[in-house]
Amino acid sequence: MADEVTIEQMKQAQASGAMVVDVRDPDEYAGGHVSGAHSLPFGDLPVRQQELPRDQTLYLICQGGGRSGKAADLLTAAGYDVRSVAGGTTAWTEAGGQVTTGADRG
Repeated sequence: MADEVTIEQMKQAQASGAMVVDVRDPDEYAGGHVSGAHSLPFGDLPVRQQELPRDQTLYLICQGGGRSGKAADLLTAAGYDVRSVAGGTTAWTEAGGQVTTGADRG
């Protein structure tokens, strides 16, 4: 099982240049996502994971933490260094985190 991090840990990592990957569906992403997060839907991971960098820790986020946990397990098994964000976008917005709406960045 991949490591889980708090919203605060993800926020600090992102401020230091870490990549945040939103694994929700495109319509969920467009409805509001962590500013700067890249979209790579969970269902696309098996065929698009090679688009992700292997030379850094990736922070995976979904709505509540379930999909990002599964995605983290899948990517860890493929050799990526990943962390699942506990509580997901819901926890991010509850903590006052900024969200961006609109088109897919990934």
